[in-house]
Amino acid sequence: MKVRLAGAKWALVATMLGALALPGFAQEKQSASATDPASSAKPSQPVSRREAVSVDNKTYIIGESDLLDIDVWKEKEVSKEVPVRPDGKISLPLIGQIQASGLTPLQLQDNITEQLKQYISNPEVTVIVSDPRSHQINIVGQIARPGTFPLRESMTVLDAIAEAGGFKDFAKQTKIYVLRPMPGGIRVRIPFNYKDVIKGKSLQQNVQLKPGDTIVVP
Repeated sequence: MKVRLAGAKWALVATMLGALALPGFAQEKQSASATDPASSAKPSQPVSRREAVSVDNKTYIIGESDLLDIDVWKEKEVSKEVPVRPDGKISLPLIGQIQASGLTPLQLQDNITEQLKQYISNPEVTVIVSDPRSHQINIVGQIARPGTFPLRESMTVLDAIAEAGGFKDFAKQTKIYVLRPMPGGIRVRIPFNYKDVIKGKSLQQNVQLKPGDTIVVP
């Protein structure tokens, strides 16, 4: 009888100890799962309104149709994204119209700052070319990645073809040409024989590209 009572007593003690240990165990398990990277979703990353195109603010010349991001520190009402109109001007709150075409972003930034001093104390202005639409070229036809590309400094026909991923299988590499817009709405056609140029012949055909040029790969 004593053996049975002792066994029952120890069973009761074990049950009580187990009950006391369970909350701590559950809490430890929950804490571990909360810190486990595999068991928790990664926080979403903020997405910017627009991926700015990298241009040199000291040398880039703003042109018609460029999209400019004007930021005035702590002045959300004045900060905005604006296109350059065909007359070369942009419109901003408080100061109205201001010339943009023909200036570098830094020059425009200084001009806007001077104009805003009449309305804002010590304005801090930043001008970014978010989309250099006036400095773009097009590549169409039998090319791996046809489309519109930013015009880099000293970019040639060969450079553009390489940037577009090269030719498709049936491209007529000796019949390529560049369509260049001219005053009066006309376009001139500049021939480009890829096979000659890469052999060192007719190198004058590898012209430096200009804004608005379209490379056609038949």
